[in-house]
Amino acid sequence: MSRSLALRLYLMFSARAEGFAERKLAQRLAIGKEDADRLDERRGIASLDRPDGPLIWFHAASVGESLALLELIRRLTEERPEIHILVTTGTVTSANVMAQRLPDGAVHQYAPLDALPFVRRFLDHWRPDLAVWTESELWPALITETDARDIPMLLINARMSKASHDKWRFLRGMAENLLRRFRHAHVQDDVTSAYLRRLGLPGRRLEVTGTLKEGAAALPYEESERERIASRLSGRPVWLAASTHEGEEKKVLEAHNLALRANPRLLLILVPRHADRGDAVAELLQSDGWSYVRRTAEELPDGDTQVYLADTMGELGLWYRVSPISFVGGSLEPIGGHNPFEPAALGSAILHGPYVTNFVDIYQRLTEAKAARLISAPDSLAAAINDLMNPDRTAAMANAAWEVSSSGADVTDIAVDLLLETLDAPAQARVADQS
Repeated sequence: MSRSLALRLYLMFSARAEGFAERKLAQRLAIGKEDADRLDERRGIASLDRPDGPLIWFHAASVGESLALLELIRRLTEERPEIHILVTTGTVTSANVMAQRLPDGAVHQYAPLDALPFVRRFLDHWRPDLAVWTESELWPALITETDARDIPMLLINARMSKASHDKWRFLRGMAENLLRRFRHAHVQDDVTSAYLRRLGLPGRRLEVTGTLKEGAAALPYEESERERIASRLSGRPVWLAASTHEGEEKKVLEAHNLALRANPRLLLILVPRHADRGDAVAELLQSDGWSYVRRTAEELPDGDTQVYLADTMGELGLWYRVSPISFVGGSLEPIGGHNPFEPAALGSAILHGPYVTNFVDIYQRLTEAKAARLISAPDSLAAAINDLMNPDRTAAMANAAWEVSSSGADVTDIAVDLLLETLDAPAQARVADQS
């Protein structure tokens, strides 16, 4: 396969980039973006032994992408117990989540930085029988070195934003060279399919299957904790602002202030997307004079609490079950939105802002089913909350959302079939399929 000039130059740099990569690691460690105890994994030095038997390696960018894999991994290990699973991600948060959520037979490692010495160390140790990329994080050294070892590669749950497409468009030769190394691609929507075809992935290898997040299992929770929270709320009306970002909390609180005029007992459960922003959000609540308590302080709301700051990781499954109304964050600021199937699968009516480019097709389906409402500002958010105090309206939206979210379980079935067929295919068939 011929290489583009840009790819040749990148790989020449990557082969000599160990010093640069070490400086990058030091910078990231200094600002808390790396795990000091596991830094060697970023250098390709494994902290675990490779298990005996077939190994499927999944590479995911961060939390959302790795969570989407959990049901697929569970199905694979259930159907073929002899298969071992390796999941790599690049963020500390995703590593913490994977430590809690990965099933037996699956392990997590940090992905090596894209320096060839690190990549080769990683592949020398793990020797995967199948490599599976998710979404569209394409690291050139990792892809080319994996392909050079005749390890079959698949791209699943692929999604490409316009911004990513436009960036790769200026490196089209490089993008085409990388994409043509994948045997097959399952993509989330027609837009991604069009983008990948333009960048050089052959159409015969593309299949629009929808998102794995549709077929994902419902977020976990502890029933005893749900009962304890529900008992404490004593029937108070509740709404949830989930996965909020900087700039959104101010708007959410303005909406809550407006909604309180009609429902003085209304409680807001506020869940920042990143738990390490808990102190900053608490300062905002304090400065604005809100009566609030914090989850990390092991406090529970009482009758006077206006805002419950749920500044912990991994408890969205609990909050979506507690609240019948959920605003999904990342959508009132130009973030791109977050996964609406999580509240949909748990019987919560969905509200969202205008910035949902990451899930535009899914939100369109939910809107058409009357399962989600678009709000554009604090006043329209408050109006929607007050309107949904009517339990019949909330129940109708929640039921419609559940029907949409439960209709895509076959996406996981299709992915399982593809992975097992590729893993079991003889080497000759793999080479023919790549032509």
